[in-house]
Amino acid sequence: MKKYSHLLIVSLLSGVITLGAYKLLFDADGYFSNAKHGITTSATNSPTKNVGLSAEVLDFTDAAEKTIHSVVHVKNVSYKTVSNPMLEYFYGYKGGQTQEQVGTGSGVIISADGYIVTNNHVVKDASEIEITLNNKKTYKAKLIGTDSKMDIALLKIDADEPLPYTAFGNSDSVKIGEWVLAVGNPYNLTSTVTAGIVSAKARDIGSSGIQSFIQTDAAVNPGNSGGALVNTRGDLIGINTMISSMTGSYVGYSFAVPSNIARKIIEDIMEYGNVQRGILGVEGGELNGPVSKELGINQTEGFYIKNVTKKSGAEKAGLTKGDIIVKLDGQNIATYADLSGYINTKRPNDSVEVTIMRNGTKKTILVTLSKNEFFSTEFKGIELENIDATDKKKFRLDYGVKIKSITNDNLAQYADELKGNIILSIDNVKAKDIEQVAKLLNSKDENQSMRLEMINKNGEVLRIII
Repeated sequence: MKKYSHLLIVSLLSGVITLGAYKLLFDADGYFSNAKHGITTSATNSPTKNVGLSAEVLDFTDAAEKTIHSVVHVKNVSYKTVSNPMLEYFYGYKGGQTQEQVGTGSGVIISADGYIVTNNHVVKDASEIEITLNNKKTYKAKLIGTDSKMDIALLKIDADEPLPYTAFGNSDSVKIGEWVLAVGNPYNLTSTVTAGIVSAKARDIGSSGIQSFIQTDAAVNPGNSGGALVNTRGDLIGINTMISSMTGSYVGYSFAVPSNIARKIIEDIMEYGNVQRGILGVEGGELNGPVSKELGINQTEGFYIKNVTKKSGAEKAGLTKGDIIVKLDGQNIATYADLSGYINTKRPNDSVEVTIMRNGTKKTILVTLSKNEFFSTEFKGIELENIDATDKKKFRLDYGVKIKSITNDNLAQYADELKGNIILSIDNVKAKDIEQVAKLLNSKDENQSMRLEMINKNGEVLRIII
């Protein structure tokens, strides 16, 4: 018993010595404490931001459930007459065989009474449009209107009951890194949901129309076109439009028309029957390191104004060459895509607060947007303007820009022959409209020669080099 008592006493003494040594050497005021040697560390109870993919952090089920019932399958049926040139040559056979062509895509119901938004390329040249809902019901759709430039179309079906729909969200408030869902019908697989994040905003991928896509890494494949891009609340923030791929299938990035642009187009079609385009009335380009160095300025972000359109809202408000646009209505403008994307949500006579840098001083000017029809541009002494409905009908065109006047001395002797001609392409790039042509011309050097293809007033095709 005495032996065990000694062991107990030794154990207690060992514990006391160990605890005392720890307090002396390592406690807050101990010899080896950080405070003794001037080292500062974060408190253990400081707030931290947890990042993870657990069910407690992310839950897409509500957003998916809300969206799949409002995303529809769009079937485009068109008919094409195919002739046999051998029969025509040897036997004078003039008939042809009519073939049915079927294309498919997706659409999003945006109202309980059956309005559906999709891509223009999904329903282009359609003779019949058939809509299949998520509950397998089918309806014939009427094409209400389209905007080929922004690749948006509006359809309408007459259902026998109120339909589930997805409400538009504010695409301007979308943040890079935000989780999103793409919902559509790839490869005719209905109600397919994929997830990803917003990879970039105001992405310009060289499209001749829209230059302000939302880029995501949510998987999008053929058949997804016209489908919904929604946030985790189920708000519609974009219309899935295209992918970047060498194979035709998804390889990493997809692109969507921002909801604010799509909503504005839809509202214009419903209210006016066509799209109302407002313009700022400036020409130029976005800044970057090399451009800023060439211009002799320090700023490397923003839109540099090279020219102000006559009689435009920009000219009337006092914007001048050399001004750098850095904000529109308080939103930062770092690229051309930022500027064009925001202006595409506005209409003629809307007012926009334009913040500029002028001679190192920041200034905000209120500009009233002009009508797109009045927009013109000048390059190498040739003033260009958009073609009108009469020109389109006369020459059976849906694109091109008209030569309004000639001030180039070298071309003065040909002025009468050139005025009124319609330019179809510049250096083999289609001249879609004046806005696209202005951007193309601003990227070229004044001393650089260009090849123009045009139609004259008699409908003859001409090619010249200037």
